[in-house]
Amino acid sequence: MSDELRQVVAAAARRLATEGLLVGTAGNVSARDGDRIAVTATGVVLAGCTADEVTVVDADGRALEGDLVATSELDLHLGVYAMTTAAAVVHTHAPYSTAVACVLDELPVIHYQQLLLGGTIRVAPYATFGTPELAAAVRDALVDRQAALMANHGSVAIGASIDKAVENALLLEWLATLHHRASALGTPHVLTPAEQEAVVLAALQRNYGSTQENP
Repeated sequence: MSDELRQVVAAAARRLATEGLLVGTAGNVSARDGDRIAVTATGVVLAGCTADEVTVVDADGRALEGDLVATSELDLHLGVYAMTTAAAVVHTHAPYSTAVACVLDELPVIHYQQLLLGGTIRVAPYATFGTPELAAAVRDALVDRQAALMANHGSVAIGASIDKAVENALLLEWLATLHHRASALGTPHVLTPAEQEAVVLAALQRNYGSTQENP
């Protein structure tokens, strides 16, 4: 199982690099299976990440498999797993998400698809990378959310599977791009709580986001 877990983490890193969310060695990806967590190693060029460049650790961060030291943001990943049921964590320096995190205190809901991430996206206060302070700030920003921004740093997305975490990271980057473009045209209209509630009800009634067979 660990070999498969390392392979899917490496594949996710390569996909995120192809999509432009990971550049060079900046960013990290992890997935867990029970008490085993597979995470990209520090210093890895993520566009070419292989399973050998993914390290398996336990919930306390002790290395179980792999020859390379885990990412410097290991505490962030472990902290998220400790407080959520997430099966995967994606941390990127995606350009528009990072730009928003350098300017705003939160990303407001201007498009209904943002509700898939839980609503307004919080920006965790700035802290030095790899520190317990940053990990704690991100955990707070992720409460009841599937994504968060990190001030002057980047983004984090989580999911019930590694594919879902990747999709959430891609959605967050699209939303940040949308906000940038809308702001260039004028002041974006933020959906009201009532409008957001109506979207949630409509999504539940229509089973939005899932394939359905014709009757």
